Amino acid sequence: MSAKAISEQTGKEFLYKYICTSAAVQNRFRYVNVTAETDFDRVARENPWLLTERLVVKPDQLIKRRGKLGLVGVNLDLNGVRQWLKSRLMKETTVGKAKGVLKNFLIEPFVAHKQEEEFYVCIYATREGDYVLFHHEGGVDVGDVDAKAKKLLIGVDVKISEDSVKKQLLTHVPNDKKAVLASFIVGLFNLYEDLFFTYLEINPLVVTKDGVYVLDMAAKIDATADYICKAKWGDVEFPPPFGREAYPEEAYIADLDAKSGASLKLTLLNPRGRIWTMVAGGGASVVYSDTICDLGGVDELANYGEYSGAPSEQQTYDYAKTILSLMTREKHHDGKVLIIGGSIANFTNVAATFKGIVRAIRDYQVPLKEHEVTIFVRRGGPNYQEGLRVMGEVGKTTGIPIHVFGTETHMTAIVGMALGHRPIPNQPPVAAHTANFLLNSSGSTSTPASSRTASFSENQSKVESSPAKKAKTGTPIAKATTLFSKHTKSIVWGMQTRAVQGMLDFDYVCSRDEPSVAAMVYPFTGDHKQKFYWGHKEILLPVYKNMSDAMKKHPDVDVLISFASLRSAFDSTMETMQYPQIRTIAIIAEGIPEAHTRKIIKTADEKGVTIIGPATVGGIKPGCFKIGNTGGMLDNILASKLYRPGSVAYVSRSGGMSNELNNIISRTTDGVFEGVAIGGDRYPGSVFTDHVLRYQDTPGVKMIVVLGEIGGTEEYKICEAIKQGRITKPVVCWCIGTCATMFSSEVQFGHAGACANQASETAVAKNNALKEAGAFVPKSFDELGEIITSVYDDLVTKGVIKPAKEMPPPTVPMDYSWARELGLIRKPASFMTSICDERGQELIYAGMPITEVFKSEIGLGGTLGLLWFQRRLPRYACQFIEMCLMVTADHGPAVSGAHNTIVCARAGKDLISSLTSGLLTIGDRFGGALDAAAKQFSKAFDSGMLPMEFVNKMKKDGKLIMGIGHRVKSINNPDMRVQILKEFVKQHFPSTQLLDYALDVEKITTSKKPNLILNVDGFIGVAFVDLLRTCGGFTRDEADEFVEIGALNGIFVLGRSMGFIGHYLDQKRLKQGLYRHPWDDISYVLPEHMSM
Repeated sequence: MSAKAISEQTGKEFLYKYICTSAAVQNRFRYVNVTAETDFDRVARENPWLLTERLVVKPDQLIKRRGKLGLVGVNLDLNGVRQWLKSRLMKETTVGKAKGVLKNFLIEPFVAHKQEEEFYVCIYATREGDYVLFHHEGGVDVGDVDAKAKKLLIGVDVKISEDSVKKQLLTHVPNDKKAVLASFIVGLFNLYEDLFFTYLEINPLVVTKDGVYVLDMAAKIDATADYICKAKWGDVEFPPPFGREAYPEEAYIADLDAKSGASLKLTLLNPRGRIWTMVAGGGASVVYSDTICDLGGVDELANYGEYSGAPSEQQTYDYAKTILSLMTREKHHDGKVLIIGGSIANFTNVAATFKGIVRAIRDYQVPLKEHEVTIFVRRGGPNYQEGLRVMGEVGKTTGIPIHVFGTETHMTAIVGMALGHRPIPNQPPVAAHTANFLLNSSGSTSTPASSRTASFSENQSKVESSPAKKAKTGTPIAKATTLFSKHTKSIVWGMQTRAVQGMLDFDYVCSRDEPSVAAMVYPFTGDHKQKFYWGHKEILLPVYKNMSDAMKKHPDVDVLISFASLRSAFDSTMETMQYPQIRTIAIIAEGIPEAHTRKIIKTADEKGVTIIGPATVGGIKPGCFKIGNTGGMLDNILASKLYRPGSVAYVSRSGGMSNELNNIISRTTDGVFEGVAIGGDRYPGSVFTDHVLRYQDTPGVKMIVVLGEIGGTEEYKICEAIKQGRITKPVVCWCIGTCATMFSSEVQFGHAGACANQASETAVAKNNALKEAGAFVPKSFDELGEIITSVYDDLVTKGVIKPAKEMPPPTVPMDYSWARELGLIRKPASFMTSICDERGQELIYAGMPITEVFKSEIGLGGTLGLLWFQRRLPRYACQFIEMCLMVTADHGPAVSGAHNTIVCARAGKDLISSLTSGLLTIGDRFGGALDAAAKQFSKAFDSGMLPMEFVNKMKKDGKLIMGIGHRVKSINNPDMRVQILKEFVKQHFPSTQLLDYALDVEKITTSKKPNLILNVDGFIGVAFVDLLRTCGGFTRDEADEFVEIGALNGIFVLGRSMGFIGHYLDQKRLKQGLYRHPWDDISYVLPEHMSM
């Protein structure tokens, strides 16, 4: 949600810190927070004014009318405050319908004043601007301020002035206080704007000869503006409404939500309740709560929550396990039910999210059975058939009763089943598989028309739509009645290739002549072409870095679909509206600050642009055009007959519920003519009446469906239009959120705008008003389909609607990736890997999660063991590998590899080039002796050859014994690297047969020449063979295979890379110039025939 209440202490802290006014604001930062843990002696030392002044104490827990409820202690000393708190602190009290514990209090200085010095001021946001309310008589008896107070509307982007405040608000204020109050109100309003408040009330505001005192304050801020105001806000805590506890699980889910691009919400209503929900979609979550309450389950409803926006499998798992953990803590004598519901998803892969839920169910199967939990599932959307299959399967394997339903079942029917109000079908109808809709049953691969094979990557000169009429300067331009046609062209902002492909597939199945997407705009790359499919053919669509280039090259475009993020959506939308050709903009992003949205709305109204969104999936006009992911994937487009127009137009707030309306309308009527989801924010760019009046003026629309929502008053405009005769077509309307009036404390639903601030904004009040006005209003969402059927049948009987004959749509090929997802095809992989898997939420090395790698402290040697040998090696083996890397790390600058690296570095080459230059010298003559030594010694030992026989044979064959010999070190000057390794190996290895054999060979070779020692390469080679053969992790064949494929040389390459990088950095740090070899170190000789 966006508008969130903050504590009085937080609100005053913001005011004292940031208000800019000439009025003398008194008692700045003079407040103390008190809880059950407060040490009053320490607090008194830190705030000495507590001991010298009279005090006021009150709860700071979002409680309204505290004075009327006797919850304010006035004119007390500190001991008096403590006595007053004794009977209230940590005590349960009732405020309205809500019961809660008083546990957070605020102590402030008492301000002695007269009644005539009390004033009331309030600022709150509306669609058209911000209202400043002022009343010259403040305090606990202020009464109905809406009726009494003076009001001043400050329009969007309009600056407040002291003159306007004095003239319109301060008419009843004494002259000596006008200047002070005007300055304070202007400063307060600027603070309200700068810190993105949505509501700010001070009552009373006391003005004395000493200055201004803010006594009581209530405020809300726009939480979506956190990325703008973080520096000033700091870490803001949003307290729960009074009567509801703040649970750690709610904070955990809120943290998951903040770290995710998806939406995850959880509110605990009654942790002991037996009815739990796990619902996909903001609108759907409200509908399920409504239905549960309608069927008498309000007292047993345990939670409200929703997950949407395509959460990953891991995120869904974390969300699901939180709910399962909560519901299995306390048993219920009737058992418990879990409703896993949702509307038909637009773009969320249902199977992927269900995998996370299934994992959680498996983890909690024992407590779920102990608590006698029954699960009811209903879902639709991309790959939902696989999701339902997996869910049904887990019920069978775990023994948990799980009842599974798809789109053939009304969305909320499972609630009646769960609560025993309707029977559970034995064999629910099985919906057709996704593939049944998409695969070409005729076997023909031909496209319906030759025009479909052309490329549309270049701009077409033909423009079908007429340009907007120019208005006189200063007057708003009229908005279009028809937003989309078969010739509508759009630009998509953002690299949303999946959404664009979905639009092109929709165009193709609707038999459009050309794609509806002319181009894409993506500021983070240069201009290029992006490949898409048009039916069976590949086409190229241009992608532009700049909006201006796209507009110039595509003058026929009049729709922009913005997938910009919440941070960039405002700027990109304002830029788009500079181009008069754009008549409609769809803003998909959720979480745009309300102040920014209102500026967008104002500019759009001035320019005659229709805004759909923010926080929307978009809209669809069957047979003509669809916005982004609206309508879901092609199987749902075909199932809901969205490829051709029907007679019913609808408008809703929720994107997921708009897809549910597509389903309901397609099953009960001849289909959808047009549908728009205006978005769930408090201030959508266009409102219900904008679209309902368009539908009224559109001949093809015969009846209208509106799915309203708790919060706001837009539905009343529909009532007025019906009463006035402006709307004459039948309107079926239902406002969701009827459950809100049944809850004891305020619940913020999934949509930012789904919160009633007054009685007229409740869903119940709006449904009653619509019914009185003449709209067709069902008793509940359950009956919505029946009412639509009744109205439609009546129109058919009267001849208003004449259902057309169904025509089969063209076949659209299925994308390879989706066909693979559905398990319809298989393809050999390009290559195989068995050491690492990065696809899940956590990186896995040879089956070991990266977190476990660190927890087990296996070190670099253990990590190498996993990645090279696919084994968890013993501790001594890991240590030996690390020792080998250490002793091979470097051997000075004179060796060929280091020399090459240095020469390269001094030639100005980069790190990678210099390192590669050094590594390329590694071979049989330098560093490559590990493998060769291991192979030679192993072969000799395994064949039973005596050490002397081995030495004699190598000499007879004219071959060097690899790993024997050193330029400097000898039997009298041993290599300490070998000595260190030898001590470790002898102490820790279970067996050293090959090493002992090599040492026997060394005795023979050093007797001939003292420097023919077993060098470090040879030692590592033979010791590693002993390790592989005797550590218990490998068979003999596996050990020999690792030697054969060159694993041991990898030790030298990896170790020596450290040294080479060191030499590179050293040369750069020393700023060494280009290396040139000196002449006197080169022997220049003539060719042999010339020297003779």
